Formats: sequence, structure tokens, C-alpha cells
Amino acid sequence: MIDLISDIIKAGESYFRSSPELILMSDMAVALALGFLFGYERSYHGRAAGMRTYGLVCMVSSILVSVSVHPSFWLEGHSPINVAIIDPTRTIQGIVTGIGFLGAGIIMKNGLNISGLTTAASIWASSAIGVLVGLGLYGPALVMTLLAEVFVMMGMRFDLFLPSRRPIAVMMQFQKDFRPSQNLVQTILRENGYDLAAGSIRIQLHNGQVEWHFVAISLSRRRHLKLAALAEVLPDVEGLENFHITRARN
Repeated sequence: MIDLISDIIKAGESYFRSSPELILMSDMAVALALGFLFGYERSYHGRAAGMRTYGLVCMVSSILVSVSVHPSFWLEGHSPINVAIIDPTRTIQGIVTGIGFLGAGIIMKNGLNISGLTTAASIWASSAIGVLVGLGLYGPALVMTLLAEVFVMMGMRFDLFLPSRRPIAVMMQFQKDFRPSQNLVQTILRENGYDLAAGSIRIQLHNGQVEWHFVAISLSRRRHLKLAALAEVLPDVEGLENFHITRARN
């Protein structure tokens, strides 16, 4: 049975590799399908780059590589270019560089939060899948698609079980004429299971009130309070008038 399936696959591959047009079209179709599959998770979660972006990136990468590795197809086999001096790795290098600019445009910074890193990295992976398809390596391309898809989809679930220290962004506004010390802020945080990230502190004076902006990191997954519980504790802090807390991604 396995031999029969293998023979069918080989026969299909031989058919689609029988002419230049079929080779290029099959590469485009496979890459587009894999790109759509890979981009589904991002699209499902409402990211800026979804199935269409991933499909196009994967398809374009595959066709560029496929054309560069088949110079005998150019101009119906009558191209004056010396095939011996063609280096397909230059095409791959150009694709990787171009995808780098696309990924940089997806990464966004809003205050202490940074978003888009996973999407940018997965678009880079999508281009690599397209390169594999363009080289005719359909098997590795499919395996990479499935591995990347599973890792992106399941990564958040793995993160929930593995030990980690969760960061939160905090703004604490104190009453007029109240001057808090760093030791006071650290004590408040440690009593509630968090530690002050010293390199993130920003202090400003607004209408006579001191405001502290910083990132706090949980001491452990089990010891820190959830945001809702922390919000119930902070109003009782001496001298604190207003506060703002949110999850930090940086």
C-alpha cells in the first residue's frame, strides 16, 4: 500500500514537472496553499498580516526562486545568459532582505508594549517556505509549515504551563506634596508578589503630583496577584491617588 501511494506521488510529481509552465504553476499553487495555511492562525486572531499576506509572501518567494533555479526556461530555452554563472542564492538573499523590511513595518511599539514580533518572525518563516517550494522541496516545505503552525498556535499554551515571570506596566500618581521613595514603591510591589524593574523607571511631576511609570515583574507565576486583585489592593496604599496597570509585552 505504501509503495502504491509512493508511486502515485512520484507519477504526479513527474507530470507536474513535465513542462516549464506546469513546474512554475505547481510551485505557485503549493506555495500559495501553504502560505494560506500558515497565515490562518494570524488571521484568526485578528492580526494585521493574515492569510492573504502570508499566501502572497510564500507564493512570490517560491516563484522568484523557481525562476532563478530554472534558467533553461527563460525565453523558451533561448536565453543568451550563461547558465553556469547564475547563482540562485543571490535571489534567496534578496528575498530575505526584502522580507526584513516587511517585518520591520509590522513591529509596533506603544509605550511599554511591543507587538508584532511573532507576526514578523512568522512572515519570515513564510518566505522560507516559499523558497523551499521554489527549490522543489515540497516535503520539507510542508513539514516546516506544519511545525511553524503548531508552534505559533500552541506556543501560548506552552507559555501558560512553563515557569515565567510576568511583566506589567504600572503608573502610580501620588497626592500633592507626597514624595514617595523607591524603597516605598519596591515594598508595595514585593508585598503583592512583584519586583520593580529598575531600568524601566520614569518619574515625572504633573500639576504638583509625582507620577511613577515603570515595569513590575512577578516574583513567580504562583505568588503574584492577578491584575484585578492588585487593583483592589492599590487604593489602600498611603499617598496614592491614581494608578493604571496593564499587561506589558516587551
